[in-house]
Amino acid sequence: MINWEVVIWTCITLAVLLGITALILIFISSKNIKKKTSELKDLHLEIKPGMKVMFCGAIYGKVNKVKGDIVEVEVAKNVVISVSRYAIQNVD
Repeated sequence: MINWEVVIWTCITLAVLLGITALILIFISSKNIKKKTSELKDLHLEIKPGMKVMFCGAIYGKVNKVKGDIVEVEVAKNVVISVSRYAIQNVD
C-alpha cells in the first residue's frame, strides 16, 4: 500500500530544492554576464589604430582606422575590411 502523503511531501521538497538551485544558478549567471558586458564595453571604447584585434568568427587583424562605430581592419596584406566596433571580441 502506497502512502500518498509521503509521496506528495517528497515531491514538494524536491521541487523546492530544485527551485532554490535554479535561483542560485540564475544569480551566478547574471553576475558573470554583467561582468563580461562591462569588460567588452571598456574594450570597445579603447580601440585605437595599430591594435591587433580578434572579432567574431575568430578573424584576426590590425586596426587601421576608427570612424565612429566603424573600424577598418587589415586582415591580410593590402586587404582592409570595415566592421562594427562591437564585433571585436578581444585585443592582443
